[in-house]
Amino acid sequence: MPSPRPTVPEFVRSDPSMWEAIYADPSVPLDRALVRQIIDDQRRMSRRWLYPIARVLSRVLVALISIVKRVLPFRWMPLPVMDRLCVWFLRRFVSPDAVELLIRHFVVETNLVNFIIRNTQVEMDPVTLRPETLAGLGDQAVVEHDVNVYDVLIALDGVPLTPPETLDFAQLDIPRLDAERGRRRLLRLDIQTALCFMNIPFSMALTVEEYRRAVHSIRFDDSFLEILALVCDDDTFRHWKLAGMSLWMDSNVDVPRMVYRHALVCEYAHAQLVKLAGGAYPRHTSVEFD
Repeated sequence: MPSPRPTVPEFVRSDPSMWEAIYADPSVPLDRALVRQIIDDQRRMSRRWLYPIARVLSRVLVALISIVKRVLPFRWMPLPVMDRLCVWFLRRFVSPDAVELLIRHFVVETNLVNFIIRNTQVEMDPVTLRPETLAGLGDQAVVEHDVNVYDVLIALDGVPLTPPETLDFAQLDIPRLDAERGRRRLLRLDIQTALCFMNIPFSMALTVEEYRRAVHSIRFDDSFLEILALVCDDDTFRHWKLAGMSLWMDSNVDVPRMVYRHALVCEYAHAQLVKLAGGAYPRHTSVEFD
């Protein structure tokens, strides 16, 4: 006589929201308001429909520009023109939330650089690039914030990376940022799509070597995380490394994608410093997503 068929259990079916899970993820160390701002930016229509096209278009155009500039090695666009063009683009075609995230990144990265300067024996004055307005992204701010990375790494040559007796957590604040929310915009692009378009004039304005240097600066993320881990004696920073070795000198990469991840890494590291300083970001998971 055959054995009876096992009873199939009835499983509870659910329809979870990806965005709600990302927002509730307890491993994300960021302020909940900032997480919501990032999620809202990622949910823009431009991120879904325009970004895939802009990503390919940007890579193709930048590659062609790079090839031609090796034959015609002169500056195609003055840096002040690039600054004005990018600021105009941000004012007219990029959402205020995305603009605020971009301004915030400059402040966060400066805070990280200055934390290393203040907590090591490096002979270097703190850097001053902390824009608070959209207009503050002009005046070669993009170039300056890359150069600051190189300057502090070069200055650290031969400096012992050991925890000081007392960590100096000065200047980890984020000032009030003016993204010109009251200005009328023709489009409200997300930050990743905006980076794809902005990468084109950036590649035109810089020389081949300047552009290569700017792209390679992102590969120092792991270096900065390791430096912070040693100075703070905290392995948490190492969890966000991507094995992006600085000796891997390849500039043929998806620059906007790398820049976006770079900004997130900086935010994570900055949040950890705030935590070590005794600060604590509030965690609320009662937000509903449509």
